[in-house]
Amino acid sequence: MHKIRITTLAGFCFLVAASVQGRADNLPSFSAHVVPILKRRCATCHITGQEPGMMSLVPNKAYQSLVGVKSVESELLRVKAASPDESYLLHKILGSQLSAGGNGERMPFMAPPLSAAQIDTIRSWIESGAPDN
Repeated sequence: MHKIRITTLAGFCFLVAASVQGRADNLPSFSAHVVPILKRRCATCHITGQEPGMMSLVPNKAYQSLVGVKSVESELLRVKAASPDESYLLHKILGSQLSAGGNGERMPFMAPPLSAAQIDTIRSWIESGAPDN
């Protein structure tokens, strides 16, 4: 009877570990998943950091312009690690910036909104702690 419980417990632990590892492997990477979105959809306007919003979203400057940096339009941080609903970037791309104490237009400006998959990628990256990976 004890052997069955130990074997069952060991099997359960293996499944839990595999599940956690699988989730870790599926987390978005900033460089591999988020940067291509920013480069294609955002960096065409947010180049030097002198444009409206005062941030550069080109690949080698985007992380430093976003994570832990206070928005110039809202009291929120642009990206608050592990808190997508408290990240102004997410509000701007969802069009909910007014409800977050911000202003201006939904981003990207005068272009189609990001796709649901692109928004989910950014949300997941923020939820995972917004790592610089």
